[in-house]
Amino acid sequence: MTSSVTGGCPLALVILLLMSMDPIATEVVNSVNDCTEFFLDGTPPDIPGVLQQGTIQDQNRYKPICQEYENTRRFMTLYDTVNKIPVFSAYKYTGDDGSKRPRNQKWIKKYSKQASFSDYTHQTDYDRGHIFPSAHAHHKSDKEATFTLTNIVPQSRTFNNGSWKSMEKCVRCVMHEYCLNQNNQHEAFVVTGAIPNANKTLKNKVNIPKTLWTAFCCYSKVTGEWLASAHWGDNVKENPRAKILMET
Repeated sequence: MTSSVTGGCPLALVILLLMSMDPIATEVVNSVNDCTEFFLDGTPPDIPGVLQQGTIQDQNRYKPICQEYENTRRFMTLYDTVNKIPVFSAYKYTGDDGSKRPRNQKWIKKYSKQASFSDYTHQTDYDRGHIFPSAHAHHKSDKEATFTLTNIVPQSRTFNNGSWKSMEKCVRCVMHEYCLNQNNQHEAFVVTGAIPNANKTLKNKVNIPKTLWTAFCCYSKVTGEWLASAHWGDNVKENPRAKILMET
């Protein structure tokens, strides 16, 4: 696991460097620009060969989805219909009301070109790894909204429950402590995604990403400046005793 923390808020640059359903609805929209409320200043990241200056390079393959739950937009996903995994999910961290992770949550399939629940069954090495983690969602409905098949990738179980889980917890603590806007409300813009593997799939269908990455930025009333942080790690089996986050 590798991490980077910077001043300022160059989310697009950070991500560019990183890359070199019953009540749940998937609102497939025409453009990423139709669902910009989850991006800082309404500006989506640049993903080489995928998304540049808000324009999807292959509109037949990559589909922008405004993720809805109980008639409310909760986050945004750019979905790869060939690899059947998200390119990224974008969301806002707005604090945590203390509600627990939903148990026995039903995974809903609403989009015809996505992976299916059966693609992830009978797996011992890979979890259904959230891209937008429920632990970063504000309240019960937000947490439930993350349990959609367009928001997950096959993630190595030891990686998911090891350094990646530790990183998510640490980032949440940082955002909760420092990401307070001028109205004294928690607010951070987060983009988390996956880099596909050239030749590794689950059940010869769903791409098993080689790397997961995440970046956030926020204004900190606490420090009086903009903060940004990025983390990435290889989606491989880990030694459970080696849950260490390395910083660069």
